[in-house]
Amino acid sequence: MFQVKNIMTKDVFTLNQHESLSAAKDLMDLARIRHIPIVDNLGNFVGLVTHRDILAATVSKLAEIDREVQDEIEAGIPIHEIMQTDVVTVTADLPLKEAARLLLEEKYGCLPVVSAGKLSGIITEADFLRLTIDLINAVEPEEE
Repeated sequence: MFQVKNIMTKDVFTLNQHESLSAAKDLMDLARIRHIPIVDNLGNFVGLVTHRDILAATVSKLAEIDREVQDEIEAGIPIHEIMQTDVVTVTADLPLKEAARLLLEEKYGCLPVVSAGKLSGIITEADFLRLTIDLINAVEPEEE
């Protein structure tokens, strides 16, 4: 049986809960990701920041605030003030079918994979797309 551990991303970009909104924006831009698991000083999973959370907390361009002032404001907002803490997590041995159902039916963008409070990975829609491509390649004959 396929399990979450078979396709989850294990090398996950994380931030500490005391990092700033600015750090989260920078990480999302640099790593081209939409979800950042948040950990405490002991490495325990404590929350999640999504691209949508960042957009909601960012000062609108319509406010006509100088970029430098906006950067200063964002650098002063700790992630723990904007992160989601009521996050559904899964274990690495959860059947893939159940993880897919959760993502689809609950409209989650990701599921952090947690073991004994520690983040061990993350499973996203992109992981399922990679699996789909692999499965299609396995059943389609090679074109010559």
